[in-house]
Amino acid sequence: MVKRTRKEAARLDEAARAGWLYYCAGNTQDEIATKLGVSRPSAQRLVSAAISEGLVKVRLDHPIARCMELAAQLCDRYGLENCDVVPTDPAAPDAMFGMAQAAAAQLERVLQSPDPKIIALGTGRAMRGMVNETQRIDGRHHKIVSLVGTIATDGAASFYDAVTELADLTRAPHYPLPIPVIVRNAALRQPLQEQPPMDNILHLAAKADVRFVGVGHLGEDAPLFIDGFISPAELRSLQDKGGIGELISWSFDRDGTILDHDVNRRVTSAPLQIPAQNTIGVAKGQKKVAAIRGAMTGKLITALITDEATAIALLS
Repeated sequence: MVKRTRKEAARLDEAARAGWLYYCAGNTQDEIATKLGVSRPSAQRLVSAAISEGLVKVRLDHPIARCMELAAQLCDRYGLENCDVVPTDPAAPDAMFGMAQAAAAQLERVLQSPDPKIIALGTGRAMRGMVNETQRIDGRHHKIVSLVGTIATDGAASFYDAVTELADLTRAPHYPLPIPVIVRNAALRQPLQEQPPMDNILHLAAKADVRFVGVGHLGEDAPLFIDGFISPAELRSLQDKGGIGELISWSFDRDGTILDHDVNRRVTSAPLQIPAQNTIGVAKGQKKVAAIRGAMTGKLITALITDEATAIALLS
């Protein structure tokens, strides 16, 4: 079998999506163009390519078809505006590659907009993976803003901060939030956030046109704990309060309700919008199923990018 380039594989995936939307979901070409973020002629060419590539027979002969069915079910059940499900690699179920590519494709569509956009990013492994898969695009008319502090309590820079790396790829002005993710006591938070330039950065984050965020879990190896932002006692206390997940460091319960807890009172991240607007969650894995479900139930995210195994678990 001839190995396809990334560009060829991406085109085939887009053709498969267009074919499924047209032949299976009954969308018009105008609707397909809107959902895929392309022009109507491009949507028409993609539908045609689905036939010429042999993807459309009696059914769509491509693994993306099952994924799109799962995505449609997740949208219906949780009221998502959009969902993108990628195939799970049985040989590497924890690998982020496919999910990162799908998230990068969404990010690239935003970056290709001729209109200036404020693009806000969370932090973490999913965000770093997404940016690593993003192509170089001249996006100097956009602004890239961090939703979460970029340094640890000891002053060390966050290893998983993606804002600076994305700025390098796009030449866009970027606004990292140069404060600790969680401060020592609640009294420090507001004075710190009100200092320039933090106040301007948080103001930009509030006006963001689109937000990309990871979803963290609060299990025994919770990222907030492993990365040194909370102590073992604080993790246990969050768990005792019903905490199952976190979004840009804001901890929440199974219903997506932000916990009334001392840790949350010390979080310096941009406030969550509830219900969220234009907020894309990028997350996968069995450990995160409860957290992702809570984020969707509580309307903390409006869209989801995940993998097939996680989607099946979320629907079970």
